[in-house]
Amino acid sequence: QVQLVESGGGSVQAGGSLRLSCAASGRTFNSYIMGWFRQAPGKEREFVGRITWSGGWIYYADSVKGRFTISSDNAKNTVYLQMNSLKPEDTAVYYCAAMSTSSKVDYWGQGTQVTVSS
Repeated sequence: QVQLVESGGGSVQAGGSLRLSCAASGRTFNSYIMGWFRQAPGKEREFVGRITWSGGWIYYADSVKGRFTISSDNAKNTVYLQMNSLKPEDTAVYYCAAMSTSSKVDYWGQGTQVTVSS
């Protein structure tokens, strides 16, 4: 079993920045690929980006490429999502996920709300 707890969400004006954190725990959490997803009101949950605990295999959705940065800190068992140049369309609940493959989510966090106002 893997437990994921997100933090760092909030409200910000367009052009601003936020950093989300995802603290992982459980016996095998570091064997998973870590991903970030988001779900806007009335829309399906979508992939944002992923990273391994070694800091490799980083990949971003086109919609956030160049603005968002994913990183991992093994010492703190935490994965981060640095979000810069935020846009109103980035408004969503952001979820951390533990993935056994690039397309299979095994565990979800509870989500954290990000609201970007124009």
